[in-house]
Amino acid sequence: MSADLLVVSGLAAGYDRADVLHGVSLAVGPGEFVCVIGANTAGKSTLLRTISRLVPRSSGAIAFDGHDLMRLPAHRVPALGIAHVPEGRHVFFDMSVEDNLLTGAFSRRQDPEIPARMEEIFALFPRLRERRAQRAGSMSGGEQQMVAVGRALMLKPRLLMLDEPSHGLAPMVVEELHAALVKIHAGGTAILLVEQNTQLALSVATRGIVLESGRVALEGSAAALREDPRVREAYLGL
Repeated sequence: MSADLLVVSGLAAGYDRADVLHGVSLAVGPGEFVCVIGANTAGKSTLLRTISRLVPRSSGAIAFDGHDLMRLPAHRVPALGIAHVPEGRHVFFDMSVEDNLLTGAFSRRQDPEIPARMEEIFALFPRLRERRAQRAGSMSGGEQQMVAVGRALMLKPRLLMLDEPSHGLAPMVVEELHAALVKIHAGGTAILLVEQNTQLALSVATRGIVLESGRVALEGSAAALREDPRVREAYLGL
C-alpha cells in the first residue's frame, strides 16, 4: 500500500467528451504542501474538480488513503477528509459568517469539537471573529475568501485543496491568506494548491508540479523549480 495520502495515476478527464487532462500522475504525502502551477488553460482547476468527483474521468485512477475515489459520488468525498475550496469563493451571501462556517461542518454536525474548531479558525483569521454576525455577501473579496477557507477547515480535513485562492485579491490580503496556509500546513494538514501566482505558490509550498496542456511537464521541490530556467522564463518572468 502506498504511503502517500493522495495518489493520481494516469488521469484523463474533461468536459463534453473532450479531455483536458492527459495521463496526469501525481502524489501528495501526509502533511505535504504541493502546488500546481501553469497557464490558464493547463487543466489545473479540472484536476481538483476531478479529484472531488465533480468532473468525470475518461481513464486513470485516484486513491485517497487507500480508498478508490472513482467508486464514490461527489457528496461522499468530503467525509474521507478532503476539503475543496473552489475558485470564486462561493460563500452563502445571505448567511452570516458564523453560519457559513457551520455549513462546512455539516457532515460532522454531531462532533463536540465544532466550537473549538471554530475558535481555531477565528484565531487564524481574526477578522472573521469581528464579523461573525455579518452577512458574508457584504464583506470584501478577501474576507469572503477567508470565510471559504475557514468553512473548508471546519471539516477538519486531512487534505485541503484550494483553487486560485489569491485571484482578484489585493496584494496585502494575498500575503495574509498565504501566511494562513503556511500555518495550516504547519498544523499537519496536507495542502494541494492550484495557483497562477507562481512566485507566491513556490514560496509557500514544499514541492511543485507544472502542468502544461493537461500534462505534467515538470515536478520537483519548490526551491528547485524556482531556479529552473524553464520556470523562471515561462512563469516568473525572469
